[in-house]
Amino acid sequence: MLWCGWGDPAKARELPEQVRGLLRDLLGVRAPDAPATALESVRLPPVALTPACLEALAAVVGAEHVRTGHEERVRHTRGKSTPDLLRIRAGDGSDAPDAVVLPGSHEEVADLLALCARERVAVVPFGGGTSVVGGLAASARDGFAGVIALDLARLDRLRSVDAESMTAEFEPGVRAPDAERLLAAHGLTLGHFPQSFEYATLGGFAAARSSGQASAGYGRFDDMVVGLTLATPSGTLELGRAPKSAAGPDLRQLVLGSEGAFGVITALRLRVRRAPAERVYEGWRFPSWTAGSAAVRALAQEGPTPTVLRLSDETETMIGLAKPDAIGSGGSGGCLLVAGYEGASVSARREAAGAVLARLGGEPLGEEPGRAWEHGRFSAPYLRDSLLAAGATVETLETAGFWADLPRLYDAVRLALLGALGSPLVMCHISHVYETGASLYFTVVTPQDGDPVAQWERAKSEVNAAIVAAGGTISHHHGVGRDHRDAYADEIGPLGVAVLQAVKARLDPAGILNPGALVAGL
Repeated sequence: MLWCGWGDPAKARELPEQVRGLLRDLLGVRAPDAPATALESVRLPPVALTPACLEALAAVVGAEHVRTGHEERVRHTRGKSTPDLLRIRAGDGSDAPDAVVLPGSHEEVADLLALCARERVAVVPFGGGTSVVGGLAASARDGFAGVIALDLARLDRLRSVDAESMTAEFEPGVRAPDAERLLAAHGLTLGHFPQSFEYATLGGFAAARSSGQASAGYGRFDDMVVGLTLATPSGTLELGRAPKSAAGPDLRQLVLGSEGAFGVITALRLRVRRAPAERVYEGWRFPSWTAGSAAVRALAQEGPTPTVLRLSDETETMIGLAKPDAIGSGGSGGCLLVAGYEGASVSARREAAGAVLARLGGEPLGEEPGRAWEHGRFSAPYLRDSLLAAGATVETLETAGFWADLPRLYDAVRLALLGALGSPLVMCHISHVYETGASLYFTVVTPQDGDPVAQWERAKSEVNAAIVAAGGTISHHHGVGRDHRDAYADEIGPLGVAVLQAVKARLDPAGILNPGALVAGL
């Protein structure tokens, strides 16, 4: 993946002239004064780990799997949020790990954690590097002898497939496209397709409670995890003996979403589905956000629920962000709803859902909008890179709430962004739906000022406070990391924070695992 941006450098693209004109005329965006810093010029701190410590790490995993080279350290510095990219493009590699260590087995992970606990070396687990909430910044160095990025890329195997139980066991470093390829050989799929799909790993999905674009049909990733193995400095947890259990609290839920603060996931047993024989995506137009939201709620509560169900507000529809490959081409007005159907009985489900959408004021647009969305479903991060290079700060944020609270939550986030940034372009869509509520996913575009990192951090702080005040969750699927840490503490309260701190103290007494992430003091 591109070290200072997203994805395959060969897929980078120039902005169309109409988009440049829109940025200039509507928002006042101007090209930055200087290009991004070259890779070799990124400023890194000296390696803090002693030769003896590096040798001890090498004794566990092999010398070839302990790397301290400039490029390896740069590529493991932070994640892919806009502030992360702005910092690295400016040459700021101050959060780089001292070494990148690649274990090849559960036993090696366990031995590394024991070694790092003894030597007071902080450990930041690293999967695909796609965190957008500051989950990979090795910034909490005080009291540690150094920091390593624990890269799980070598743990990349499909261990077994149980076709009778419809489960598959994977190692955590398997990237999502490889998981689909391996399962396809058995006629199976996970059905998990988040925007990070091309680069994220299965372990990362679990650690951050990921949710994919087809969650209406396949569920969130945490719904798919039926068992897992966790290596901690205090020992190993083997969790998940049956599909469901009444044997006390489900400790799997304690690991899911813990973002490497409690341990390192080394194996996952996942629910799988039959690969769909048919996929159909289509578009519908609704006259307003309110009307479209009511239709989405009706499908979520009354059924049939499509496999993919997303609704863009008026601004996102107008700009065309629902179809990133056609950005700037405009929309048909109103709000665009994309519905997708996969698997069995596609025609019957599509017809039944269409009847609900038509009854509630929807206008069918045929399959072209659905195909356009499918074609560009992983393109938005590439577009963000182009916009950053053009001088615009572009970032996403998301939340979720109950249906009754959603209008207030939508307004609160928009007002906070407008208050913090002046006149930004704010777009939103619903992309994950439940009987009781839904998520709201916002995209914000604003001109970069003299300090775009500080500019966004001020805005994000105000939005976080607005989400908490409006009764929403601070994150539906991006996770907590460091960016949401304080708001997460407000969400769960002092007693909730104390519970997590107690778990951390038992599993990781030396506090080496991803310090500074999730909750302060962990």
